[in-house]
Amino acid sequence: MSAQTVTIPDDHAFASFKVECLCEDGWILTYTKGSITVWTQALEEGKSIHKMKCCMACKDVSAETMYDVLHDIEYRKKWDSNVIETFDIGKLTVNADVGYYSWKCPKPLRNRDVITLRSWLPIGKDYIIMNYSVKHAKYPPKKDMVRAVSIQTGYMIQSQGPNDCTLIYMAQVDPRGSLPKWVVNKSSQFLGPRAMKKISKACLKYPEWKRKHNPSHKPWLYPEQTTLPTINMSELSIQHAESLENIDESTVTETHERDDSD
Repeated sequence: MSAQTVTIPDDHAFASFKVECLCEDGWILTYTKGSITVWTQALEEGKSIHKMKCCMACKDVSAETMYDVLHDIEYRKKWDSNVIETFDIGKLTVNADVGYYSWKCPKPLRNRDVITLRSWLPIGKDYIIMNYSVKHAKYPPKKDMVRAVSIQTGYMIQSQGPNDCTLIYMAQVDPRGSLPKWVVNKSSQFLGPRAMKKISKACLKYPEWKRKHNPSHKPWLYPEQTTLPTINMSELSIQHAESLENIDESTVTETHERDDSD
């Protein structure tokens, strides 16, 4: 992404994202169990940018269903127990929009939120959804949240057969805060794999749920269905981490509490 200008990713950007999803050079294997593998990249000294990649083999789930689940914002509110609030703000093109997402962080950290420009593209048998942070004047940072920055985050779904796919999730995020090491470890050892399992389970239940909830409405496939207002690119600017409050949570100790069931 350009450092200064908001741009909609082109074919080259999607191709580059795919290459990095499949590349293992420079990544450290930190977790592998069953069908899920997690890699991380070492944090630069003095920086809080966290980079993680999760890969999961999904049996009994088609690539098309996985793509629908990751797009369907109404269904996300049903299965994503970390979500606090999520909504689409407006569309930019037939395959790009701007949205808001806030999520619960491990206690006692403060919760985070983000405004992102999201774009998506099917490439052969692959599907890619990726985003990065932008600023929108109507949605400034909230007092009770820490505004995080997505440098580049996204999913790649690869079809392995009619009812079989692989999901890769890659996140390069600045959480805006000097985070304690246990948070980074928990993300790769627990939170990442747990989120992947939840997505897989959500996919198994999606066809039945969708049959009962506006089954033909899929604006990510049929852009003529969207009712979102059009956003002018001039309304957006790049969200630079340096312009946001930096919260020092480096000394916060982990609170052990019962987690939601998978």
